[in-house]
Amino acid sequence: MSFDTIPKDLRGLRACLVCSLVKTFDQFEYDGCDNCEEFLRMKNNKEMIYDCTSNNFDGLIAVTSPEDSWVCKWQRINRFTKGIYAISVAGRLPNGIIREMKQKGLTYRPRDTSQR
Repeated sequence: MSFDTIPKDLRGLRACLVCSLVKTFDQFEYDGCDNCEEFLRMKNNKEMIYDCTSNNFDGLIAVTSPEDSWVCKWQRINRFTKGIYAISVAGRLPNGIIREMKQKGLTYRPRDTSQR
């Protein structure tokens, strides 16, 4: 895990709508999402960052060894990279992006637990 993925400030944080990774807007713009970049392509794309992340999320989980953590398993993030994750992310991906993911064989599971 690189320290570059950890947010340096608590203001302006956003969470990925697919994996719930939390970063600042600038970190998403500079690096994209560490887990979803291959199909979301947020790096250097402000419009995709606004479409694929949310600033409305609850709780934070610091993940250092996702494969060994029962919390990561419970949150379904045990196969993702180390970093800071939201417990619940409000919002939903645009339908076009969901269709694109489906065509690539990827299943989209909304991270918003407030609707359950």
